[in-house]
Amino acid sequence: MHDATDNRPSALLSMSPGIAERLFSPDRLSRLTGLVRTDPRLVAHTLTGPGLDPAVAAALADAELLITCWGAPPITAEVLDAAPRLRAVVHAAGTVKHHITDACWERGIVVASAAAANARPVAEYTLAAILFAGKRVFGTAHRHRELRAPHDWHQELGGAGNYRRTVGIVGASRIGRRVIELLRPFDLDVLLYDPYVDAAEAAALGVEPVTLIELCARSQVVSVHAPQVPATDGMIGAAQLAAMPDGATLINTARGSLIDETALLPQLVSGRLSAVLDVTDPEPPSPDSPLYDLPNVLLTPHVAGSLGGEVHRMTDQALDEVERYAKGLPFGDPVHPSALPHSA
Repeated sequence: MHDATDNRPSALLSMSPGIAERLFSPDRLSRLTGLVRTDPRLVAHTLTGPGLDPAVAAALADAELLITCWGAPPITAEVLDAAPRLRAVVHAAGTVKHHITDACWERGIVVASAAAANARPVAEYTLAAILFAGKRVFGTAHRHRELRAPHDWHQELGGAGNYRRTVGIVGASRIGRRVIELLRPFDLDVLLYDPYVDAAEAAALGVEPVTLIELCARSQVVSVHAPQVPATDGMIGAAQLAAMPDGATLINTARGSLIDETALLPQLVSGRLSAVLDVTDPEPPSPDSPLYDLPNVLLTPHVAGSLGGEVHRMTDQALDEVERYAKGLPFGDPVHPSALPHSA
């Protein structure tokens, strides 16, 4: 039984094993326990089933608030039946599509996420990739390692550089918009393809709205930031890749399924295009994939998002939302169900 004079809302943590320890440093754990009644040692890795920990079941039955992160189990109608006091979910990561079900919206559960915090490191990774692509850093580093001798790099790289280059952004998502913002100080021309952005909004963003095929044809760098939804499956396919100019670079930090890898591989193997791929389909690529060894491909293991100390940015945003809930205020960055069909 808890103290009846303790007005803090009750909360339960729910996420994969080991995640809570990464999210909550001692000072953040102290802030959490000051805002809500919770046992931070009790983390629910599952919320249903005959083997459910009785302590989790009791905490779920009492919880007004679920604090979730990567690997959180789906919050189904069955879970909600076992959580009659549940009013809100704060997700200390990006997308909520994996665990927030229609039943949550039907029962009026309010949801917030730290998607804005997770967008920042992805956008920073993308900015670095764009600038390195313009300087042809990836292929040049490989050539330098091969030659190990003086070389006329100004002659070889006469067409390189980031002055008045054109960058195409596919998708004005949180991340896409943050990339556009980060690109403003540079002497680059930015195109945007997003069917949900009209001319006036594009002008406010400082970009030129174009069709996807025109974006691919005009851009020396194409960076993909669209959500993973049925309409975007394979959106960068054979026609779009063929439209890209020789020597252009494709960057993908979104989801591997957005690019038709069968169409992409010949373009990379031939050397006509280069790529920076933080996501692939499948993920990771099969051990015999040429992506691992091509000198014109930078392949990273889905690390553009928050990792290391960056996860604390997500924790801090989540705790800000927990504090707003505890004070009876609306979330500062709520998730709207109407936006989910065309967002990450």
